Amino acid sequence: MEPNEITEILNRPLSQELLARDLTRLAYVATDGTPRSIPIAFHWNGTELVLCTSKNAPKLHALRKNPMVALTIDTEVHPPKILLIRGRVELDVVDGIPWEYLQMNGSYQMTAEQRVEWEAEVRSLYDGMVRIVVTPTWAKLIDFDTTLPSAVEELIRERAERSNA
Repeated sequence: MEPNEITEILNRPLSQELLARDLTRLAYVATDGTPRSIPIAFHWNGTELVLCTSKNAPKLHALRKNPMVALTIDTEVHPPKILLIRGRVELDVVDGIPWEYLQMNGSYQMTAEQRVEWEAEVRSLYDGMVRIVVTPTWAKLIDFDTTLPSAVEELIRERAERSNA
């Protein structure tokens, strides 16, 4: 997929809504060769997705071995709105708490007091973190109105061909 195609998909209003959410599902290949899919908070900076994790997270070994990942960001209503992204990660070990980590927890409806307590707990727990920076190499937006999963699109084409025959 060409970079301009990825940018066009990610700049669509619905994609921007999904990229403003807090959680994605990160899929990667574990070091034992088996697939993993985990929910993880993220921050969209306009060109990359930034996820943060502890420096001792097992997924880091896997991502160093195979930096290719897939992400799903979706809604919980019918029909679902789904943004699928594939990409390559770069790992950036940082001292302290990355500002993106503090940004990516905005929709959990914390009170101001809860937010202060949460941030204090985070700062006392982590002396540093790893930023997992995902650069998209492929993207697809599925809204079940103007875009569908490719297999469903194929079935619709086949049905139309049968009815025209």
